[in-house]
Amino acid sequence: MGSELKVLGACPLDCPDGCSWVVTVRDGEAVGLRGNPDHPYTRGALCAKVNRWLERAAQPDRILYPMRRVGAKGEGRFERIGWDEALDEIAGRLERIVGEYGGEAVWPYWGTGTLGYLQGLEGCSGRRFFNVLGASAHDANICSAAGNAGMAEAVGSPGGMDPEDLAHSGLVLLWGTNPLTSGHHVWKFVQDARKAGAHLVAIDPVRTRTARQADEHLAPLPGTDAALALGLLNVIVRLGAQDEDFLARHTLGWEEFRERIAGFPPERAAEITGVPAERIVALGERIARTRPTGIRATQGLQRHAGGGAALRVIAGIPAVTGDWARRGGGVAFSTSGHVKLDKPALWRDDLRPGPVRTLSMSRLGEGLLDVQDPPVKALFVIAANPVGSTPHQTKVRRGLARDDLFTVVMEQFPTDTADYADIVLPATAQHEHADLHEGYGHLYLTWNEPAVAPPGECLPTTETFRRLARRMGLDEPSLYDSDESLAEQLLASDHPWMAGITLDRLRKEGYVRMSVPDPFLPYAEGFPTPTGKFQFRSPAAGLAGYVPPAEVADAERAERYPLALVSAASHEFLNTQFANNPELRRRSGGLSVQMHPDDAQARGLSDGRKVRVGNDRGAFEAVLKVTDQVRPGVAATGKGHWAKLSGGANANAVVDERDTDLGGGPVFHDTRVEITPIHD
Repeated sequence: MGSELKVLGACPLDCPDGCSWVVTVRDGEAVGLRGNPDHPYTRGALCAKVNRWLERAAQPDRILYPMRRVGAKGEGRFERIGWDEALDEIAGRLERIVGEYGGEAVWPYWGTGTLGYLQGLEGCSGRRFFNVLGASAHDANICSAAGNAGMAEAVGSPGGMDPEDLAHSGLVLLWGTNPLTSGHHVWKFVQDARKAGAHLVAIDPVRTRTARQADEHLAPLPGTDAALALGLLNVIVRLGAQDEDFLARHTLGWEEFRERIAGFPPERAAEITGVPAERIVALGERIARTRPTGIRATQGLQRHAGGGAALRVIAGIPAVTGDWARRGGGVAFSTSGHVKLDKPALWRDDLRPGPVRTLSMSRLGEGLLDVQDPPVKALFVIAANPVGSTPHQTKVRRGLARDDLFTVVMEQFPTDTADYADIVLPATAQHEHADLHEGYGHLYLTWNEPAVAPPGECLPTTETFRRLARRMGLDEPSLYDSDESLAEQLLASDHPWMAGITLDRLRKEGYVRMSVPDPFLPYAEGFPTPTGKFQFRSPAAGLAGYVPPAEVADAERAERYPLALVSAASHEFLNTQFANNPELRRRSGGLSVQMHPDDAQARGLSDGRKVRVGNDRGAFEAVLKVTDQVRPGVAATGKGHWAKLSGGANANAVVDERDTDLGGGPVFHDTRVEITPIHD
């Protein structure tokens, strides 16, 4: 047996848990992967998806060399070329496009394939390069934009309570989140709370794995969460359980908001949400008599027209009860707002030759088909698979099929999006490059040390852009900074929460908890809003309240498309990653859709039937699962299936390109469909 090394790293995926992992390397080959047992949040465990990481990285469909398209766009036919040829072609095309149309005709499209600060989305890898070109800015709004904006209007930051402190909650609400499928490490802290006597409530339109383990489950109609929260607050205030001292000292707009609460008695909230009034009363009474209440609310509940408003109102529950001041109280939506790295030093937006426009990630079809002055002529897709993950799939395909669009895709696998590329560049996987990570569900920074050499001719994204800058003759020195230098610039923050955190320390220890107080109660004595208070009313967004979903609440559209569709996280895939892994595809059982028995009976549909799920935007095929895990009037499917492996489309074929009320986020769960049989 040869020498064996243990190399500390970080899971790069779009999940709040941001796990620390350990790669076992033997004779230069990665032979094992496990969660870091010393990390206080990871605690030695990875998820069912990431446990197959090394297997996936070694799959025969891994892209190992640069390729040029030889077939029609969308066919996925390519020929292998060398790096010199690829860089020459990209450099030449970019020079011509920038010369004729200006830099804004170039769109760098970063996705959530990796959240790294060096190679991925958090740091917008290659952003300095695109800034020098004067490229359009990219609004990476597809994940949490509405919730981040709603939290910021309420508390002044997307950051909420420390999720680890859910262990100290007397009552835990898992609101629009399914951690036993997506982000399971928080479950340990929920279980600690339950062992200490806490009651667990799941609030979700679907009776998920998590909801089935909870003490109780409430199933509101998609997009009605703010109305439910207002109904709960009505009960709390009617019982006189509000914290008048906290409200007087630390909130703005309470009296106005109190009047709004009065307009949502349980009966009205029940009519809007479909949750029985007596269930709303019972939970409101439980919140009123329990201190503290910890609320875990994640991305699902903010993907509709009123998503920002929903988070504003939910964040108002601990403001009314005063639980923001108690350990174990508050809302845990994201911890990203607490990460005080020096992002401007990494991004170097000062390199832009002038102001540039911003293009929306979730409106890619519109950006490619409708935007002019200038039109988008070059698209760089970096760690993204928008054909599989972006709203209005058919419109996205039409945009990517443009003959006059030059598309470069930096990828590990031949995704639905890669099939439309003019040039495909092979990207390294996480255990093959260096990176720096946060977790948006905890308070640790993690260093990812490369464990093995990349296969074939794969390159880290940072190195690809260094080579491309050199090929284009760009003389800005910062374009050639090493990965280590980039990390050091990012860590050179003067914020006290970053004190003592250096690259040397991260490389030695693998991870470091940010230098926040212990316990961490960020809003016990005030809020980082312009007023220093929790804002029931904010200058920018007015008074918090219920903003109904646009499509789900549209009675006229409901006549044509009677089912509200939820397309939630899959247990086997993470977005579209792992959807080409044979074993995880087998476990998933293929693309399916859940429907309540009453709805199935009304349509003459039976379990196991192949069906069409569609509306006027498009359709996808699925196998029907008849189950009472969804409420009547709601259908549920899983996101992440590759279209070309699932009959040509997935759930995003029926989702519209529309914005949320705040933050400009997407509306995946604000969708109506009809389900009909497919006749052989």
